[in-house]
Amino acid sequence: MTLKPIKLYWRNQVPNPSKVLIILEELNLPYESSWVELDGLKQKPYTDVNPNGRVPAIVDPNHNVTLWESGAIVQYLIDTYDKDNKISYSSFPDKYLTQQWSYYQASGQGPYFGQAAWFNLFHEKVYGESPESAKVRYGAEVKRVAGVLDGVLAKSEWLVGDKCTYADLAFTMWNAQIAFFMGSRTGEHAWNPDEFPHFTKWQNACLSRDSVKKVLSVLNDKEVKSS
Repeated sequence: MTLKPIKLYWRNQVPNPSKVLIILEELNLPYESSWVELDGLKQKPYTDVNPNGRVPAIVDPNHNVTLWESGAIVQYLIDTYDKDNKISYSSFPDKYLTQQWSYYQASGQGPYFGQAAWFNLFHEKVYGESPESAKVRYGAEVKRVAGVLDGVLAKSEWLVGDKCTYADLAFTMWNAQIAFFMGSRTGEHAWNPDEFPHFTKWQNACLSRDSVKKVLSVLNDKEVKSS
């Protein structure tokens, strides 16, 4: 059966839509994007797709499914289309360990990295104040999360088993922005990748994958589609 293109609602240079795009590329799925303007996120017609008014969301015409929340979308794509376990596992316990790390990315990495980016880059422009305590707190969380990953990756090349999975790739796009949103921090609060050598090696391995290279190459484009 020839698959119809999956529609991805997205904005570029935002980690969560790019996370989904990486998985679409890894699984060689047909897709097309639908750009959502910033002022269109919170109003119809987009709120009919995602009432929470955030990207990404997908519409899969092959199974008549509309989904939002990047973690749920990735899990759906894996369960539905990764039948050969290219970037997943079906065996116990690796299947659940992979889910564990995927959930950790969604709850432990994304929100804290997002807050660090907000307070370092945008808060002052919007509110006219620059709360140092918030920058310290969320910067420390960035380092803590990197430290958790670094400790695990000191023992193995990938988070689970002997191959790159969707869990590894879920972290990639937020990791790629650390140097940017932490760039203004100095002294003990500065980001130094040399403090996390196993984390850095792993991130570089993820960045070397064709799927990630493709996504990085289209971050200045509004509309993207499968090759």
